Amino acid sequence: MQKSPSCLAALPSFPIHPLAGRILCAALLLAGAGLGCPPNTRAQGPLPTPTNPVPAAVTTSENPLLIESTLPYHLPPFDRIKDTDFEPAYAQGMTEHLKEVETIANQPGAATFENTIVALERSGQLLERVERIFSNLAGANTNPAIQKTESVMAPKLAAHADEIHLNPALFRRIQALYDQRDKLALDAESKYLLERYEKDFVRAGAKLSDPDKTKLRAMNAELATLQTTFNQDVLKEKNADSVVVADRAQLAGMTDSEIAGTEAAAKADKQEGKFVIRLLNTTGQPALASVRDRALRQRIMEASLARNVHGGEFDTRAVVSRIARLRAERAVLLGYPNHAAYQLEDQTIGSVAAVNKLLADSAAPAVANARQEAADMQAIIDQDKGGFSLASWDWDFYSEKVRKARYDFDESQLRPYFELNHVLQDGVFFAATRLYGITFKERHDLPVYQPDVRVFEVSDADGSPLALFLADYYARPSKRGGAWMNEYVMQSDLLGDKPVVANHLNIPKPTPGEPTLLTPDEVRTLFHEFGHGLHGMFSHVRYPRFSGTSVPRDFVEYPSQFNEMWAVFPEVVRNYAKHYQTGEPMPQALLDKMLAARKFNQGFMTTEYLSASLLDQAWHQLGPEQVPTDVPGFEAAALKQAGVDFAPVPPRYRSAYFSHSFGGGYSAGYYSYFWSEVLAADSEKWVLEHGGLTRENGDHIRHTLLSRGGSSDALGLFRSFSGGAPDVGPLLRRRGLDKPATP
Repeated sequence: MQKSPSCLAALPSFPIHPLAGRILCAALLLAGAGLGCPPNTRAQGPLPTPTNPVPAAVTTSENPLLIESTLPYHLPPFDRIKDTDFEPAYAQGMTEHLKEVETIANQPGAATFENTIVALERSGQLLERVERIFSNLAGANTNPAIQKTESVMAPKLAAHADEIHLNPALFRRIQALYDQRDKLALDAESKYLLERYEKDFVRAGAKLSDPDKTKLRAMNAELATLQTTFNQDVLKEKNADSVVVADRAQLAGMTDSEIAGTEAAAKADKQEGKFVIRLLNTTGQPALASVRDRALRQRIMEASLARNVHGGEFDTRAVVSRIARLRAERAVLLGYPNHAAYQLEDQTIGSVAAVNKLLADSAAPAVANARQEAADMQAIIDQDKGGFSLASWDWDFYSEKVRKARYDFDESQLRPYFELNHVLQDGVFFAATRLYGITFKERHDLPVYQPDVRVFEVSDADGSPLALFLADYYARPSKRGGAWMNEYVMQSDLLGDKPVVANHLNIPKPTPGEPTLLTPDEVRTLFHEFGHGLHGMFSHVRYPRFSGTSVPRDFVEYPSQFNEMWAVFPEVVRNYAKHYQTGEPMPQALLDKMLAARKFNQGFMTTEYLSASLLDQAWHQLGPEQVPTDVPGFEAAALKQAGVDFAPVPPRYRSAYFSHSFGGGYSAGYYSYFWSEVLAADSEKWVLEHGGLTRENGDHIRHTLLSRGGSSDALGLFRSFSGGAPDVGPLLRRRGLDKPATP
């Protein structure tokens, strides 16, 4: 059972590069770090200035990356792009960009907002295009050639970013403008852009001495390489550690379709006659909820927990320790006590102390509820004369038994009503049309990078073109784990660009001819990722730096978690929850049971999430000399100290495969999902109080929040939408954490 949060940001968030809206942080994106999510920033990083221009033989007719796509919305010409196109296109993009920046930095006239800040916003368009296409494909459809390019380019792109951040002439111009910002008569978005540039440069080391800049470059270069290595090794280990089963009888409890999927996986791995259970990049695995054979469940869980820590070429323990040490050293160099302090300074929550309080206050009731849930399951085990104590590999299996006993249904009863296309078209799209007036038309005439990808043109309420939306929902070995949103083209009035947005999930693909029936969690994730998509598609800002999801990382999950409310909104559920064979709507009694059970198992789900969040903070609140080399030992001690060391509920991610944290995307930021859910639950309360699924509410949400991107203070946008400060109460009530669990 894949549980939230799953969005590993490949989506923009927390830009720390001054040109962030223009170019993704390639060193991080190359590492596969969003949303569900790598930040929408250019690389923080180091090494020498790129000196490798495109070979003379390469022409724009041979390399489609070198010219802007002529397809609708500038959709990349996936059918023409070759793996070998990327490195020369990167080289030319970096060369052109540095020339543009040098011209801006060294122009003879005094700095003006137009000749410096706006000019920077216009610069680097070729490099941005190459980075976006490559980094998105590296996450969604990688191969050995792409992985090799990732490794080659990560330090070069980090060096390229530092070449800009640490350019003293450029920073002098930015600083001069910043010092007179109140006298420049700038509009609000322009003034905020100037302020962000100054802050971005300072946080990237612009005020360091030359010797310290040299140190910073080296740190950033090494981090870029290590983060890429980490993510590639996590993906390779996930694929290598699939669980092979010889006897079909051991799969009892799985559906025929699920078993067929394991046969197909075995065939793909050249193990005909056997059954292969592929792992997701989470600790929990879907098969644990249905497999009756306890020994097999144990094998699956132990394989999952042991990933990247049992030696061999994909062991990441040394990489984890080195990343943590380098981040701590860099933070100290930049004037912060640790990496968490550096990261959290620029987030909406504000400080290390605030994060620690949020997590600590939530951990105790979550673990208490989890222990009560465990006791309920142990009672069933004892009643069945099982003769064993509940273990982590038993949780999903026995929680379904408790659910069935308490609510008289199990989740398998829901799946026939959650066919993928119905959920997408009659649920996700339906809710967006009712709320915002937008409509969707599938395009079969546009190229895609993989046959399962679908393309939809999105029109605004007045019929005008709004965006392209790519839907990539099936799991495959070439795709990293989790679920995320990314953008191939970001909206900008300055550049005249409309967005091209993509959503990615990892739904097991059924055998040909079989329907794709979703779990309730996959339904929720579909709505969640589309919330990110709306944030990108509705963007209406002038400057690329602020486009779409270019907001603080602990704010970026807010619109997506808010959009989850429509997955269970009565009018929406009635429209999409129809039996895939008969078309009959889900019986009201079954729907009522599903809704009644929403708080079920929340102790487990909150504890596994908080455990990972606390681990993320524990690693990144260390000083350089405190970073351990014993990764599992440190992890165990940190969980015990935080009071979440409850063996039946391991962390959602262990350190060795924690891509959010060590892949670069959410370091010291995994708490963001919980904090964003505080904002989302509060906003859901507001919407329900104001009439629910109405166009008036949709226009208000779009105008005050979704269209604004990062063009204003994030919490200010929340207050503009909701009319007040965040309140944690609705979230605690939603999760059933406002009072102890009861049998």
